[in-house]
Amino acid sequence: MTIKLSNARGDFAGLRERLHRTIPGGAHTYSRGDDQFPAIAPPILVRGKGAYVWDTQDTRYLDYGMALRAITIGYADARVNAAAIAEIEKGVNLTRASTVELEAAERVCEVIASAEMVKFAKNGSNVTTAAAKIARACTRRRFICVPRQHPFFSFDDWFIGTTAIQRGVDTPQVSSTLVFDYNDFASLARLFDEHPGEIAGVMMEPATHITPQGSGDPNTWPGGGHPAGFLGQVRDLCTRDGALFILDEMITGFRWHAGGAQAFFGVEPDLSTFGKAMANGFSLAAVTGKREFMKVGAIDEPGMERTFLLSSTHGGEMPSLGAFLAASRIIEEENVPAHLWNYGGRLRDGWAEVARRHGLADYLMTEGPAVALNFVARGADGQPSPAMRTLFAQEMLKRGVLMPWIAISQAHGSTELDLTLEALDGTMEVYVRALADGTDGLLEGPPVKPVFRSHN
Repeated sequence: MTIKLSNARGDFAGLRERLHRTIPGGAHTYSRGDDQFPAIAPPILVRGKGAYVWDTQDTRYLDYGMALRAITIGYADARVNAAAIAEIEKGVNLTRASTVELEAAERVCEVIASAEMVKFAKNGSNVTTAAAKIARACTRRRFICVPRQHPFFSFDDWFIGTTAIQRGVDTPQVSSTLVFDYNDFASLARLFDEHPGEIAGVMMEPATHITPQGSGDPNTWPGGGHPAGFLGQVRDLCTRDGALFILDEMITGFRWHAGGAQAFFGVEPDLSTFGKAMANGFSLAAVTGKREFMKVGAIDEPGMERTFLLSSTHGGEMPSLGAFLAASRIIEEENVPAHLWNYGGRLRDGWAEVARRHGLADYLMTEGPAVALNFVARGADGQPSPAMRTLFAQEMLKRGVLMPWIAISQAHGSTELDLTLEALDGTMEVYVRALADGTDGLLEGPPVKPVFRSHN
């Protein structure tokens, strides 16, 4: 079924103007910006429930954005909401640490094997920067290594300065960040050789749609753990050199496995960071790790030199912590990650079949493990094409599916899979025409752009 969007254009234009007049970028994260979506996409969403969202015209879309992968159970889950509301009734934010703050910290240490202490915050950038500070405080060294293939660690200058966006960046901070290539162990080892005794830590995502080499078949559930692979190599290198091994599980955490991707792959970091899915969309992030490292932020060790690790008035905000307690139990008890793997596998196979039927197997495909699928849209020259990717997203929108990327929730079931495959079938008919004749006359607006670019 194709959704009629033309009657919303005037309303959408007015909303966009209001957004950009009052909010730099039109949203509070650049991944929600207009330049990341087709021109026909609604600039504002009103509500979400389960796997669906609604715009200001009350048009419903099956959502694969899932709040930038922050929703793993489903929008407005009654059990998670009830836990948050119960904490609201207790006062939201108290003068000393709250009961739920302690319970949530103990819960993190219960479900994440490498966690012995935890500090909460409200966004991922703060906790990744805190992890870098812990590494520097513990080692008395300067450099943090990150892989160029992982798109985002923090809005702070130490990371943003490594991207194409340089305006406003304090350049000296950037010089403390070294870049290597994921799955290229030699490129990381070279940095250690070039900076002997100076590397404080290595920070990376355990996996994206690109998985660590030597870790077995990532589509096998549950993961057996193969620490001899790339992750194991990095772990061993950090141990030998005295650097800290830091896994950023902002996206993988509570998706790949209830204990994080570190449990799936069988590797133990010194520090790790979590956010997004840990509270099913409520604002919560965490830096966790071994006590010997985390305790640099302690105040109960007389005479110890202090580290101002992380301080946040709202880090102990109670509704989000209550939501985390409820969400983490649902994820574990109902084995939500197993559902994400299963649905992703069915979507991948169904997508491939539709693409074969339309002769598009080499032009429009998914890649990566079932739990972290990425779709690739190629042009007639066989190269990834922003215009074709935008056309694809546009045509899926017209058929009721919002798919800027692929993020799956527990609320995605057989009905949602059938709807998706039907939308893919109609979209691929248009895609075939665009391959033959180009996107002119088919694409309604400019192609999407990369977030990290030097100019608008």
